[in-house]
Amino acid sequence: MSFDSGLYEDVTDFAQSVGWLAGPAEVFSEYGVVLVAPVILALLWRARRRSAAELAAAVWVPVAIGVALVFDTVLKYAFAEVRPCRVVPGAHPLLPCDPPADYAFPSNHTVIAAAFAAAVLLVHRRWGWWSMAFAVLVAISRVYTGAHYPHDVVAGLAVGAGVGLLGLAVIPRLAELAGRFRDHRRASARSAPRRGRGRPGFGSRPPGGTDLR
Repeated sequence: MSFDSGLYEDVTDFAQSVGWLAGPAEVFSEYGVVLVAPVILALLWRARRRSAAELAAAVWVPVAIGVALVFDTVLKYAFAEVRPCRVVPGAHPLLPCDPPADYAFPSNHTVIAAAFAAAVLLVHRRWGWWSMAFAVLVAISRVYTGAHYPHDVVAGLAVGAGVGLLGLAVIPRLAELAGRFRDHRRASARSAPRRGRGRPGFGSRPPGGTDLR
């Protein structure tokens, strides 16, 4: 058992005693991270006609989530921590216990939410703070429903936020690439021949011919 298994038991016992909150907590804990998708789409749509730096910052949000999940997977298999619902005596989690090979440390739901929040903070300050609150709620819900120890979600917050804040170094490089791509597209558009120019239309005089009207 873990050093914080007592706290895990206290939280899950409390969750069992508050029956009306069980359903919403289970749904949010399992599927709440899906809410990041529409926000990412909104950020990308908003940034598409803005500066290269703003576009790069928006692109970094989904990239940061992907990178954070890679770190999460490596850590899970390195520590191979068994889920608390399988080792804490008398545990009564709200959610069904995950398979033995689905390790607990760190919480991947929390990693996703924290990477998203930290990356959004680099795009839009107000949206970022709301996203941080969302990430903390995801972390709490993972312990509340019995899926993780408290230290699993703390580690998830640290890993996710750390990867998201790598954008401070990555975004300038992405902005440079985005700027070059835009310049290339503009140059290609200027050099491409425009279709339809110089075509004789109805009622026009053919080159070297006679007006037939």
